[in-house]
Amino acid sequence: MRFQDAARDARAVVYAGIQADPLVARVATLLADATTAERWLARAVMNGERTDADFWRRMFPTIFGASALAETRDNAEKLLAGCLEVANRGEQARSSYRGAVVEDLTARLLARRSAPVRRERRVLFDGVPAEIHPYDVTVETDARPEAYDCKWGARGINADVLNQLDDARAHAAEEEIDLRAVIVVFDARRSCDLRLARSTARHDDTGLVALEALEALEAFDSLSRGAR
Repeated sequence: MRFQDAARDARAVVYAGIQADPLVARVATLLADATTAERWLARAVMNGERTDADFWRRMFPTIFGASALAETRDNAEKLLAGCLEVANRGEQARSSYRGAVVEDLTARLLARRSAPVRRERRVLFDGVPAEIHPYDVTVETDARPEAYDCKWGARGINADVLNQLDDARAHAAEEEIDLRAVIVVFDARRSCDLRLARSTARHDDTGLVALEALEALEAFDSLSRGAR
């Protein structure tokens, strides 16, 4: 098993520009240290349905209300401002920015306990055709390699994603390598479970990290096997 940079096709070049936008890093940095409530705020705002900051302050009184600590409100205001910038990018661009934010957030949380963490990499096996799409984030260590696919919402979980993750895990096992294959979804665990329940693709040995449990990325042993 070996890792390789993804091909630089036209789509990758365009997406790399979005990934390099300082806005992506700014929002991901704030989310890395955010509370679960603040992450729910970010998801709601970046969906782009309302771009009125006062509306979101009223919707999340425990974050922005008078009872909240001044430092907490300041961090939440910064997060709100960044998420509104994403929301205002327009429908097509917003989707790409949201995906880039989740990938950057995943990489930042993983980097707190493991290195090297890489982006847009393929996992190759001798005698096995390479997957077309690269993995969003990888941890490339000899002892415990990991491959992550990142999604903004549960609707992004599909058979192609699940099959690719499970195939990589199975091929690695054939080489006696314990590859941790995980899908990270910036959405509710319940929504992910409902999506998985309808899928016929194999995912029993694929890890799932939903919005409520992103801290699991910081501790390898807490990434449970089985997406269900």
